[in-house]
Amino acid sequence: MFTGIVTDLGTILSVTDIPAGKRTRIATVYDVDTIDIGASIACGGPCHTVTAKGRDETGNWFEVESGAETLRLTTAVDWKAGQKLNLERSLSLGTELGGHLVLGHVDGLARIVERRDHPDTVYFRFDAPRAFAPFIARKGSVALDGTSLTVNEVEGTEFSVFLIPHTLAVTTWAERQVGDNVNLEVDMMARYAARLAEFREQA
Repeated sequence: MFTGIVTDLGTILSVTDIPAGKRTRIATVYDVDTIDIGASIACGGPCHTVTAKGRDETGNWFEVESGAETLRLTTAVDWKAGQKLNLERSLSLGTELGGHLVLGHVDGLARIVERRDHPDTVYFRFDAPRAFAPFIARKGSVALDGTSLTVNEVEGTEFSVFLIPHTLAVTTWAERQVGDNVNLEVDMMARYAARLAEFREQA
């Protein structure tokens, strides 16, 4: 479980093909002595399990493995050495919930269809997969590339958000441009509400 509040901007050191999918080594400011093997870290949105960790002349690093399902649904399939990733360690009891409850289970990819830079904000508009667009509501929450954001406008399968300078400075969002795909996770409460409504219709 996560909050969608990015706590480190990691850098991919290497990506290696393995039988199960891909193994990625990520440089981080996190103290690896406090990371357990098997711990969960959200990497650009999708939750990954730490399979190795270490420290060398370049600093701290950890490794994760992306399976076939993760590669099919997320941008992990295109990760490359040198790329930045939004990182967040899993939520612990007593931690301030600054964003919203995020599972790290990416639903699919949303595509950036518009970017407008203003002096104090940047406006992004996205096109979401039709199957998940109904779960995105105006003033609701959505996780994009692991970042908890508030939805501004919704029309059909498209929705928009505004990003403040702080978010641009501490995440990968400053680099995002029209045509880029981003990892989309809709609000889990919207999913539960939809399932409840579906069940009532069938009863």
